[in-house]
Amino acid sequence: MLKKIKMMAMAGVMAVGVATQTQAADVTLRFAHFWPSVAGIHKELFQVWADNVKEQSGGDIEVQIFPSATLAKPPAQYEAVKNRIADVTATVQGYTANRFPLTQIVELPGLVQTAKQGSCMIQGLYDEGLISDEYKDTKPLMFFTHGPGHIHTGEKIVKTPEDLAGLRIRRPTAVVAKMLEELKAKPVGMPAPESYQSMQRGVIDGVALPYEGMAAFRLNELAKNHTEVGGLYVLSFVITMNKDVYNALSADQKKVIDDNSGKAWSEIAAKVFDKMDVIGRKAAVDGGHNIFTVEGGAENPAWKPILAKATESYLAELEEKGLPARKVYARAQELSQSCRK
Repeated sequence: MLKKIKMMAMAGVMAVGVATQTQAADVTLRFAHFWPSVAGIHKELFQVWADNVKEQSGGDIEVQIFPSATLAKPPAQYEAVKNRIADVTATVQGYTANRFPLTQIVELPGLVQTAKQGSCMIQGLYDEGLISDEYKDTKPLMFFTHGPGHIHTGEKIVKTPEDLAGLRIRRPTAVVAKMLEELKAKPVGMPAPESYQSMQRGVIDGVALPYEGMAAFRLNELAKNHTEVGGLYVLSFVITMNKDVYNALSADQKKVIDDNSGKAWSEIAAKVFDKMDVIGRKAAVDGGHNIFTVEGGAENPAWKPILAKATESYLAELEEKGLPARKVYARAQELSQSCRK
């Protein structure tokens, strides 16, 4: 009897060993991003992508996600992938100043009204080769934008450009900073995760963010005034991978990554961002906040000349550096129209 029990126990150990061997991933990808793990973007986009990759690879590829900038600070996340501190990242190109100037053309006023439209536009610019030279040192998987960025303030509600004069507004990138400077605001550069503490301490008077970001980073707790200028700006994002890591994958593993890249996933990302904007705005409405919508958005006569000046300034700056900014901008305008459908 004792011998039988020992044999059964040994068989069980062997079975566990075989199961563990079968389930062990051949590759583990470290995926870094700066959203908190409770954010909808983490749960409904990045985690879903990771789960798809694991399932479609038959467990060969495991994706270990590092949210909340735990693996690398937001401005360093692209470099972290290039240098293999992380294997994959989702990041804002504009957090790495002057590295993606043509990509950031999509941030300019008047081009984008929804994440669906913006994501279609930026993915198109990359697929057509207009911005692809900016990504030669990594393996881009997909491009997308958030929904429309708005102005959110604590004490003073902004209704006209003049109301922004002197206000210290968190800006995500240098492109948005130029726009805010034209509006006579005082842009303060910082990644989104730092905004809550800065606003709480009175370092800034408000933030430029989409409603998705207001919910994800809890800023609806502090900013009770919201100014919607449709088409004011968006941010571009990329999910990109270390080239050496990708090249080291087997052909089947590469196919899994390729099948979870490109336009289809850009569209998935856009749907998540647009959904989170609805949720973030509803939180502001349910909280009894003040929401002021500028009639006509970026086309409003009071806003348009100022925003147009910011656009021209940015394009001229890039052209002076020998970059085909106006060519990219012209195509972005065309895609802006076709991507509305």
